[in-house]
Parts: sequence; structure tokens; C-alpha cells
Amino acid sequence: MFLNDKFKFNERNTTLSTEILAGITTFVSMSYIIIVNPSVLNKTGMDFHGVFVATILASIVGTLIMGLIANYPIAIAPGMGMNAYFAFVIVLGMGIPWQSALGSVFIASVIFLLLSLTGFRQSLIEAIPISLKAGISGGIGLFIAFIGMQNAHLVVASPATIITLGNFSEPVAYMSILGLIVTIILLVNDVPAAIFLGMLITAIVSFCLGYIPLPHSILSLPTGLDATFMHLDIAGAFSPNLFAIIFTFFLVTLFDTTGTMIGVASQAGLMKNGHFPNVKSALLADAVASTIGSIFGTSPTSSYVESGTGVAAGGRTGFTAVVVAFLFFCMLFFAPVAQVLASAPAITSPALIIVGFLMMGNLNQVNWTDIEESLPAFFVLFWMPLSYSITNGVGAGLILYPLIKIFRGKYRQVHPLLYVFLVLFVIQFIMMNH
Repeated sequence: MFLNDKFKFNERNTTLSTEILAGITTFVSMSYIIIVNPSVLNKTGMDFHGVFVATILASIVGTLIMGLIANYPIAIAPGMGMNAYFAFVIVLGMGIPWQSALGSVFIASVIFLLLSLTGFRQSLIEAIPISLKAGISGGIGLFIAFIGMQNAHLVVASPATIITLGNFSEPVAYMSILGLIVTIILLVNDVPAAIFLGMLITAIVSFCLGYIPLPHSILSLPTGLDATFMHLDIAGAFSPNLFAIIFTFFLVTLFDTTGTMIGVASQAGLMKNGHFPNVKSALLADAVASTIGSIFGTSPTSSYVESGTGVAAGGRTGFTAVVVAFLFFCMLFFAPVAQVLASAPAITSPALIIVGFLMMGNLNQVNWTDIEESLPAFFVLFWMPLSYSITNGVGAGLILYPLIKIFRGKYRQVHPLLYVFLVLFVIQFIMMNH
């Protein structure tokens, strides 16, 4: 009776058993992040076990708020794309300490948290044209797929052509291809949790061939959080070359979270006359999770599109999210297994490639016949992977779009905030080259 009143089972035409099944479905579909996120951030020098625990704790906090307060069947965890940006661009590419990068995540998350309580958040979302939003999503998808291809040794550096095909006779390469093919087969046949199952099958084959060892144990108490907890450098994040990074973290998290929430809520039939009920609580769930995550030691969180698998299984209330949070908690004790799986690029790389592909789905929202809309989206799309920076891609689009409108005599069609972004990114690009 209490659960029915709390989560409105009858009102949303669902049952306790259906919600439990939906929660299990969502968790299995997105559980790859437990392995992939520590694997990615570990490359920056962050402790694997610390990031593993931080990933799960941030996911639990955000998903519980989403379930208990917002009452939506949406799960939250560190976002793919943002973790790659954190590791490969900010820390490894720019040489910024991971502590300062965490400080940037914290500042961006606090800004997101504050703006989620105001109407400015909606103004900012409406200021960015849909073509640029789609271009940003697609560009991040290309970027993380490219990183997956590199980790898999399917593409390698070349002095003649910058990049070229890797040596497919290497174990990492051909095992990655195997994992990719298995995942694609599962995906096109609509098998639930295709990415996770693809990783699991690749791991089993890798073990049988002697490429990965068995874990020394299956279960262990959570350890390592002391290596990442409260290690963020907020003062260091205020250096001039990190302002654009803070802005990018904020902007991408805002669009990714909002877009996913609206998509999943629409799928579940929870939108009311085109409006998102209780939107502030939903956005606060992600903002709080990102803030807490930066303190624990992980990159920004996001609402997961895999929540749609739980909705497809019948999930309609926040109890689905509560079940997901509980299963995340259970995974705290499986760190030895996660570390072995994460140690093999052939296991995690196909997940990066496939998630990158899925993120490009929004490109159908770009009107490619309208050059004023499509050209800025195109620059965003290709500049991210080629410049190895999400910030550069976002900046290119936010500079080019208002300039095109100005030279077409349509400057009144551009939201005033875009002119602010234009100036900020021009200054950022000038500072980067001095």
C-alpha cells in the first residue's frame, strides 16, 4: 500500500513486479559503465578502485533522488563521452592534473545545480539551436568511438597520414573485432543488454585463450576511495585555460541530461501536454550526482538512455530507479572482477565504439538541406574527433552559427546568449594559441 501511494503504481498503470523487472533490465543494460568508467579514468593516474567506488556511489545518489523524489524510471551514472573528455583531452591532452579536472567538474556541477532551480536553465536550452545540439551529441559519439578504435589498436598513429589501420594480427585488435562483431549481432537482434553481454562473451573467450587471468577473488569489501575522495583541486580549476572546460562540462551535461530525460519520459508516456512534470527534481538528481561524484572522484554524471530498456519492459515509476540503485550498491563488492575485465582493452573498446554510434542518432534532427543550420553542426561533428577535444567542437559551432546568421542579415534570429558564447570562445581560442 505504501509503495503504491508513494510511486503511484495504479495511476501509472504498473505493478511492483513489473517495476522490479524494469529496474533489473535497465541495470543490466547500463552496467558496462561500472567497468568502462574506472578503466578510462585510470589512464589519468587515478586509482582504479577509488574510481570504481566513486562511480557506483555517484550512480546510487543520483538514481535514488530520481526515483524517490522525481519519481521517474530514469537511471543516472557517470556519462560516456564526458569521462573520455576528462581523461584524454583535459588530463592526458592538456597535461592538467586530474585533481584540477575534478575541480572543474565540481564547479560546473554546482552551476548546474543552482541554475536547475531557476528559469535560466530553460533559457539556455532554448538558446542553442537544435542543429547544434544534435551536432554536439553526434560529435561526442564520433570522439568516443575514435578513442575506442585507438584503444582497440584498430587505428594507430602514422607519420605519413596521421592515422592508419592497425595490425589486425595483434591479439588486442582481433579480440576487439570479435567483441565488436558479437556486440553488433546482439544489438541488431534487439537483445537486451547487448553491450554488457558483448563484454562478457569477449571476456570469456579472452580467458579461454589466456589473454586475461581469473580474478584472485570474486568478492571484496570496497576499498580505494581514500585515493580519490576529496582530492579535487577547486582553486586550480579557476586557471584561465580551464574556464572553457568548465563551460563545456556544464553545457554538454545540460543538453545530454535534458534530452535523455525528455526522451525517456516521452517513451513512458509521462509527458503532460508537451511539458515535463517535476522537471526541477529530475534535473537536481543529475546535478547533485555530478557534484557528489566530483567529491568522491569521478567525471560528470548523466541520465542514461539505457533507461529506455526498462521503460520498454514496463517501468513507469521511480521504483524502477530504486531497483537500479540497489543493484549498483550490490556491485560495490565485485571490484576484483571489474578490474580484471577493465584490464583488457579488447573488452572495453567495443563498448566505446557502440555507445559512440548510438550517440549519433540525434543527427537526424539536423536539416542538412539548410546550409545555415547544417554547416555549423558539421564543424562541431568533425572538429571534435579531429582536434581531439569536445571543447573545440562546441566552440567552433557556437562561433560559426551566429557569424553565418549575421552575414545572412538574420542576426535577430540568434538568441543573445549565443553572442555571449561567440565572444567567450573567440577569446578562448586566442588564449589557447598564445
